[in-house]
Amino acid sequence: MEPLSIIIGIVAGIALGFGIAKFLEKSNVSNLIKNAKKEAGSILKDAKAEAETIKKDKLLQAKEKFLELKSEHEKEILAKDKKIAEAEKRTRDKESQISNELAKSKKSNDELENKINDYNNKIEQLDKKSQEVDKLHKSQIEQLEVISGLSADEAKNQLVESLKAEAKTNAMAHIQETIEEAKMTAQQEAKKIIINTIQRVGTEEAVENCVSVFNIESDDVKGRIIGREGRNIRAIEAATGVEIIVDDTPEAIILSCFDPVRREIARLALHKLVTDGRIHPARIEEVVAKTQKQIEEEIIEVGKRTVIDLGIHGLHPELIKIVGRMKYRSSYGQNLLQHSREVSKLCGLMAAELGLNVKLAKRAGLLHDIGKVPETESELPHAILGMQWAEKYGEKEEVCNAIGAHHDEIEMKSLISPIVQVCDAISGARPGARRQVLDSYIQRLKDLEEVAYSFQGVKNAYAIQAGRELRVLVESEKVSDDMASNLSFEISHKIQTEMTYPGQVKVTVIRETRAVNIAK
Repeated sequence: MEPLSIIIGIVAGIALGFGIAKFLEKSNVSNLIKNAKKEAGSILKDAKAEAETIKKDKLLQAKEKFLELKSEHEKEILAKDKKIAEAEKRTRDKESQISNELAKSKKSNDELENKINDYNNKIEQLDKKSQEVDKLHKSQIEQLEVISGLSADEAKNQLVESLKAEAKTNAMAHIQETIEEAKMTAQQEAKKIIINTIQRVGTEEAVENCVSVFNIESDDVKGRIIGREGRNIRAIEAATGVEIIVDDTPEAIILSCFDPVRREIARLALHKLVTDGRIHPARIEEVVAKTQKQIEEEIIEVGKRTVIDLGIHGLHPELIKIVGRMKYRSSYGQNLLQHSREVSKLCGLMAAELGLNVKLAKRAGLLHDIGKVPETESELPHAILGMQWAEKYGEKEEVCNAIGAHHDEIEMKSLISPIVQVCDAISGARPGARRQVLDSYIQRLKDLEEVAYSFQGVKNAYAIQAGRELRVLVESEKVSDDMASNLSFEISHKIQTEMTYPGQVKVTVIRETRAVNIAK
């Protein structure tokens, strides 16, 4: 019985628990529904309140916008009314002004009529007086005609013809006399100025050579200069580009090169080497480099001395350097610096005779040929190149024009320009001043070197033996032995096809590899 009662008790408990759970669940659901209804009511209430607030805000904004538009419209209406009022005022003013002017014009018309009447009266009086004068004049003419036996027109014509003939004769004589006097005076003055100017400048004739003689104390020095198997002389020629001629001439070595700068560098370097006694390739290169630097300093010093001697001040340092470089250049065999100094002095004297600016004329005369000494070759004429340099370095317009116009490449714009042209002709045209053959020879040697420089890998090129040999030094890193042989053929072929020259030209390409280390 006990187990059955236990089971029944358990079942009853379960049923009771289930019933209680159902009751609780119903009560919770009803509570949740009530709460939800409350929340929904509050939400609806809040939403209505917010809607009312938004509605009020929108109404306020609409009212403000309406008031704003209304005020703007009123402003526009006021502005238009103001303009209309101003226009009406201007119209009234113009009407009043026109009425005043009409009144004034009426008064002025009355005054004009009065003045016209006065003038008419005066004119009538003058007409009467002029008629009386005409009558008296006619009576006098009739009396003169009776006395002379000629009419007034005949006498007038005779008098006019005689005066014309006399005036014409006098005028022709005066014109002819003036022309002859002007011709004689102009020729005499021109000759006088040129002759006086030439007489006041004493210059020596320039004879430029392409060789220099280096004197030595004894023939033993020749062997030291040549060196073992000729290595020293080859090193000197490679470093300077000058051909060293060692022949049977006692106590002398000949330095041959068309470029005077190279010859001077070689001469000074040889002098230092012979004096020092140490002659070997490394020492030769060192001395040549120092000598080149010394020549550059000397060029600047020569330029400074030149401008000081001529009394020229304020010249740009680069122009001073160019003037100094003229010492080592020649024009048709005439030393360029000597020629420029001569032209400068002639220009100064001629400008003084003509009453022009002497300092400006001397400045233009000194600088007129600076275009002949460019560091690199240029296709421009030397006069135009010199003018561009002068403009670049701040020279005055008269000086620049004189430089550019002294060979008529540009128009002459000042009186100094024809003076420079005339003095250049005077300096170059005198006997012994220039030699055409030398200049063409030097140009041919320069063209030979330029042919070599047109190929890649060429470091230096020297035309030696009066243009019969072209020695080309190449960079060993860029040119191999096979390429050196091919380069020699290509250069010789280009010379053969593009240049005109007498005899043969030997092309020697030198490729050298050096390894240098210093022990410390």
